[in-house]
Amino acid sequence: MLRLLLLCVVSWNAAALELPIESRIPGGVTILPLTETKLSRLPTAWYKGDRVMVVSSTNTKYANQAPWLAVVGIPLSAAPEKKQHLRADGKSYYFDITGKSYKSQYLTIKNKRHVNPDPADAERWKKERAEMDAAFLSWSKPLQHGLKLELPTTGPFSSPFGLRRFFNNQPRKPHSGLDIAAPKGTPIIAPGAATVVATGDYFFNGKTVILDHGNGMTSLYCHLSEIMVNKGDKLSKGQRLGKVGKTGRVTGAHLHWSISLNNTRVDPMLFLHKQ
Repeated sequence: MLRLLLLCVVSWNAAALELPIESRIPGGVTILPLTETKLSRLPTAWYKGDRVMVVSSTNTKYANQAPWLAVVGIPLSAAPEKKQHLRADGKSYYFDITGKSYKSQYLTIKNKRHVNPDPADAERWKKERAEMDAAFLSWSKPLQHGLKLELPTTGPFSSPFGLRRFFNNQPRKPHSGLDIAAPKGTPIIAPGAATVVATGDYFFNGKTVILDHGNGMTSLYCHLSEIMVNKGDKLSKGQRLGKVGKTGRVTGAHLHWSISLNNTRVDPMLFLHKQ
């Protein structure tokens, strides 16, 4: 059974020629050859307490360096002055990151409760946040070949990843996704094969869908006007999941799209086929 599992994993990864663009910065992705591993054993890797995606190096430029690669999401909070530590099968691996200065964005939110929630709002968001956190921790067999994705909707990029955000001049967490401006009702598609692991109408995020692409990779879609899928649905690349809207905390109609690796939000631009 183990031999069959390894053959399946190697077969899937042998076709996974398209890796995300490596960017060793906070909010970026590193591709780390696991040099002290053997092809006969699928390693288990961990970074900052979260399990990390591991793929075969077969048919990649890393093939001569190691049999397996860790594809690691780097949190926006990572300190560039500290060496990053990953463990795989009891072995330690280290990598450096460089700093990045993200721009600031100041937004005016008309609904003041979306800036300073009242106690009932805060309690509601606490429950919704727990549901979303559980979805981000999903781990399943990959449903697609490769890690490159398609854009989930059409429109200009209105707010890039990583912006330092201020709502009504009050500082908030950095922007953890990519905003795509589009008219209400514009179709949203699954950028890659996935399983729907959560849907909801959340206080801040509005109507939301979370997809599990397998191997610790998830994606988030917020502020929809309509959700067209249900939890547990299996989607193919290009299948419609909803429509652009302006629900939740917004200043206008758009899609907020996030990509997560090892429970870490990273820049979606690193995964696009075309840039």
